[in-house]
Amino acid sequence: MSHPFTDDPAVLVRKLAELRLEHRDLDTAIARLSIDPNLSDELQITRMKKRKLRLKDMIAWIESRMIPDLDA
Repeated sequence: MSHPFTDDPAVLVRKLAELRLEHRDLDTAIARLSIDPNLSDELQITRMKKRKLRLKDMIAWIESRMIPDLDA
């Protein structure tokens, strides 16, 4: 497995796609759990929301790594 702090554009693009997919999947799962009171588990939903926020931060970090350095 590649190092998460790489500057390899191909690795960053692949990781970004994986993170976006997981973020979208979590969003869907949270929405479903929130709608169905029989499935609703506040602790699980809270954990999923925290994971989603971490994913969002990782996505933003990777996107910032992919922006070319204008000072170079």
